[in-house]
Order: sequence, then C-alpha cells, then structure tokens
Amino acid sequence: MKNDINRRFHTRVIANIFYSAVVTVLIEIFLVTNVSLVAAYMRNTQRDNAFVEMLTSFDVVVILIYVVFGIGIFTVTFLLLQEKSMRYISRISDAMQSISHGDLNITVDIEGDDEFSVMAASLNKMVEDLRGLMDKEREAERTKNELITNIAHDLRTPLTSIIGYLELLSGETKLDPEVQKKYIGIAYVKTKRLEKLIEDLFGFTKLNYGKISMHVSKVDVVKLISQLLEEFYPSFVDKNLSYELQSNVPVQTISADGNLLARLFDNLINNAIKYGADGKRILVKVHGSEELVTVQVINYGYVIPEEELPLIFNKFYRVEHSRSTNTGGTGLGLAIAKNIVDMHGGTIEVSSDLSGTVFTVKLLVDFDINKENFGKIG
Repeated sequence: MKNDINRRFHTRVIANIFYSAVVTVLIEIFLVTNVSLVAAYMRNTQRDNAFVEMLTSFDVVVILIYVVFGIGIFTVTFLLLQEKSMRYISRISDAMQSISHGDLNITVDIEGDDEFSVMAASLNKMVEDLRGLMDKEREAERTKNELITNIAHDLRTPLTSIIGYLELLSGETKLDPEVQKKYIGIAYVKTKRLEKLIEDLFGFTKLNYGKISMHVSKVDVVKLISQLLEEFYPSFVDKNLSYELQSNVPVQTISADGNLLARLFDNLINNAIKYGADGKRILVKVHGSEELVTVQVINYGYVIPEEELPLIFNKFYRVEHSRSTNTGGTGLGLAIAKNIVDMHGGTIEVSSDLSGTVFTVKLLVDFDINKENFGKIG
C-alpha cells in the first residue's frame, strides 16, 4: 500500500515536470519563431532594430537569456501545477500547529490518495487517539473519585453504627440483658457487613488487575449450584423464599476454576435473594450441551428499569431501589461476577420485566486458559 502511494505520488510529480517542460518548450518555440518573423519583416521593410537583430543572432548571451527565460517559465508552470499540493501541505502544517497548542477538535479533510493524504489521515487518527486517551484519563479520574467516595460512604455507614452501639454498651448507663443482646447482635451484623465489603473490595481489585491465578479443573456445574442453593437455605427461610433448580442434564462437567465459579454463582444467587424477596421464588435453570452450558438465575422481585440494565455490571453501581437498608450491598457483586465470566471466556447478560429478572451466564464446556476464548460465545 505504501509503495503504491509513493509510486502514484512520484508519477504525478514526474507528470507535472513533463507538462512544465512541454509548456516551456512550446512557449520558447513560439517566442523564437515570432522573434524571427518580426526580424525578417523589419529587414524587408528596412526597419532594422538592433535589439531584434541581437535576439536573432543566437550568440552565447542570447542563448543564456532564452535559457533563463525558459527556466522561469518552467518554474512558474511547475509551481502552478503543484499549488494544490502546496496548499494541502499548508493546511496540514496549520493543523499540526493548532494541535501543538492544545486544540484537539481540529481535523484535516482527506484529499487524494498520495503521501499527503496519508499524512492527513495519520494526523486525524493521532488527534482521535489523543482525544480518546484524554477521555479515558478523565474517566479514570472520575472513577477514582467515585471509588473513594463510595468506599468512604460504605465503610463509614456500618462503622458509625458499630461505634454507636459499642458506646452504648460500654457506657455508664446499665442496660437490660435483652437490650444488650440486641445491641451486640446489631453490632455483629454490621461488622459482618463491613467484613463483606472489605472482602469484595480486595476481590474486585485482584480480579480487575489480573492478580488472581486461575486453576482450571473439571467442575460439575449442576452439583456446584445445587450445593450453593443448599448453603443459602437459611437466607431463603429468612426472606420467606422458595427455590428450585431445573436442569436438562443430571451432570454437566466443564473446564473452569471451581473457586471462581462458586463465587460467580454465589454472587448471582445472593443478588437474587436480596432483590427478589418480593417475588417469593428463586429459579435457577441449567441447560447443558456438548460445547456450551447456560445458567439462568431468575428472581421475580423488583423490576430493573430498562435504562439501568446496561449499567448493572459497573463497579459500585446500584439501582436506587437497592440503597435501602434492607438490601445493603457493596455494589461490587455483579462487577466481580462479570470479571469471572470474562476470565472464563464466557458471557453474562441481564433482562428484567414483569415476567422476572434473568441473569444469563454462558460458559464454554472445554475452556482452555492458554487460548483466546473471548468472543467465541454469541
């Protein structure tokens, strides 16, 4: 491609040189012919002119005059033919100066297909990349500030409660044993919530920055989810929820990191319990095939607004409904789930309407950590 562009550019320059030479030769011939005709006419009419006679003598000085005149004609003609390219170079130069002064909103129109157009295209791409980098930097700064604000808020809320109840318990005022037990219980629950927040923060940081090594082995997804549902039994009872596991196969073995997979489905089931309590039922579906396993975690509680669905896997994002004290949460569970699915080369999607909120996870049966698996699942 580059050689072809160079060839076209050189061909055009040579063509302009040829055209300039032709114009110069034609003008020189026209000039010499007409000077000769004028000299002949003046001789016939006996109106001899010393200057005209000199121009028709063709000695060294006259030849030099014709050569210099021809060079002038050639130069002017060539510059006129190259004027478009020179104006284009000037526009590119002006754009580069504007960029050097910080103006990243400038672009250069692509004209032709020579080296200058390639230069303009490269300049436009450089500006676009710079704008992208600056946008990413601003987004990173905004995310960092949001991260600090959320961490400060989520750490301070339970910590303030813990300190308040411990102050009551350690104060001079004597409390009834039942009240003391109640306060200790509340402080314990808040402490566990604080512990969960810190665990999620560390877990997300490790996953997000690739600091967790995967240990791939054979994992039975049906058995794993069944065990997790049994472990959540007290939470189901507490929220007055029923649960059901449906699978088209009794066993579905896939290659995956068992611990990460357990955390993935733990987060999805925990999320379904938190926000699906109003629906009174949690349904988990497993559909296995030779190449793919699909797991759906469905709750029938709060419907997530459609405009918020694309944001649901963002770190620290929580729909407004979830900020109540009843649900709590760190806003990291689904972000962690998304990272784990990505690490396994799978996909995770969410849909929500009156028929239920459905989180759908698709994973490859034969996952190879040493191969590029992303994008293989449609």
